[in-house]
This record gives sequence, structure tokens and C-alpha cells, in this order.
Amino acid sequence: MPELPEVETTRRGIEPHLVGRRVTAVTLRRPDLRWPIPREIVELLPGQRIEAVERRAKYLLLHTPAGSALLHLGMSGMLRVLPPDVPASPHDHVDIALARGAHAGPRVLRFTDPRRFGCLLWQAPGTTHELLARLGPEPLTDAFDGDLLWHLSRSRTAAVKLFLMDNAIVVGVGNIYASEALFAAGIDPRREAGSVSRARYARLAAEVKRILAHAIERGGTTLRDFLAPDGAPGYFFRELMVYGRAGEPCKVCGTTIRQVALGQRSTFWCPRCQR
Repeated sequence: MPELPEVETTRRGIEPHLVGRRVTAVTLRRPDLRWPIPREIVELLPGQRIEAVERRAKYLLLHTPAGSALLHLGMSGMLRVLPPDVPASPHDHVDIALARGAHAGPRVLRFTDPRRFGCLLWQAPGTTHELLARLGPEPLTDAFDGDLLWHLSRSRTAAVKLFLMDNAIVVGVGNIYASEALFAAGIDPRREAGSVSRARYARLAAEVKRILAHAIERGGTTLRDFLAPDGAPGYFFRELMVYGRAGEPCKVCGTTIRQVALGQRSTFWCPRCQR
């Protein structure tokens, strides 16, 4: 599943082509993705000018005066900005047609989703969609730090990796980056969240910020399905320290990287570097 850096890479890729442009039409080639596509997408979005493209957690919002289109890429979704005459493929489910821009002709924002785990929903003006209502802070903001993690983790017996991946604690720290941040902070992902000290949480929060920011600049991890909006893969996957490296030597100490399932998600760690 695309993680926060992949989604932020997508946002940065499509934003210059969308902001300020008017939506001229919406074409739905099927009535649903993960959930039914609401009628507002077809009835209210055409004719509106896109004012901003925002990311909240792993969701993208196309803001207009009439409301916001809310998108999630699911497990294999991709957004591309294309000339309107590019033929649609079988998994190209939605086209949002855009009027001519100041320096370019008409374009289409195409939503491709082979597995159909993504979504296209609607958020009315002045409201917060229920999918966004109970989310924690963004990890790259000042609202997220080690003190927050320490306070929220008291008496928690869940593994610290699962705690870090809880979107009510902090959004967007998915499986790949949780494994990488815990390695960088030297914390065993199986350790109880409530047993991690304040100082170690300070380091963990700093590593989350550093790794996510670096991954965004590198274009994300690009495991399996994800491609950036320009069709090019990201490069951060080449720099992973532990994720997906079970049985290989640790790049720091040479100890064999181990793998275990936590919360039904593959977890990787170095038993020497992480305590």
C-alpha cells in the first residue's frame, strides 16, 4: 500500500497541474471503488475551480468552493495528469477533466486502481469527513514529538511498532517507515510501548521525521505497484535498512535481520542494534 511519502509525492506531482484549473467534466467508468462513488462527484464537482490540493494522512483532497473530492490510492492506485486524448485502459476508473491552463492545454486527472481498494468520496464545505475526523497529528508537524508519544504510551502493552502505526496516535507512519524508524532509533519493535523511555521516544520521533522527509525527497519506496505521477519509480527502497531484508546481514553490525508478524504485518529488525 502506498505510504505517506508516496502520497505526498503524488500530491506534489499533481498540484501544479490542478490548482487554478476548472473541472469541466467527471467520467466514471464504474459506480464504485472500495465504496460507491457519491453523486456529488458528478453533480457538484464539474464547473468548480480547484483551489488547493491537500494531503491528510494518506488521503488527498481536491478543494473547491462547492466541497472537496477525497481520494485514497488504496493498495495499487495511481493518479496521472494526461492529455485528454490518451485512451483509457481497463483499470482507469475515473477521469476528472480539466480546462485549459495558463501555459498548457486541457488535461485529465486519471485515477487508475487495478485492485479497487482506493476510494473517491466527497467532503461538504465546512465539514470533516468521518474518515478524517479521528486522526492523530501529522508526523512532519510540530504537533508530533517524543513527548506526545511518551504521554500517549503510558500503560500501553501493545508492541511499540503497532502503537506507532496507530493513526489515532500519529498519521501516516505505515509498515515500512515504522520498521525503518525503529531501527534508526535502536528500539526493538516488539517492545511494549509503555516500557519505552521518554528519551528513546524523543529519538524515535526525530527519526520518523527524518526518514519520512528523506523518503519524500527520494520519491517514496515504490514497492510493487506504486509509481509516481510521472510514471517513474521512487528510489528510497534502495536505501531500506531492515524492511524486506530478512535473512540478510544488518548493514550496521552484520547480524542477520529477523522477521516476525506483528498485527498481521511483516516486521523486520536487527536483534543486536535494536533493544
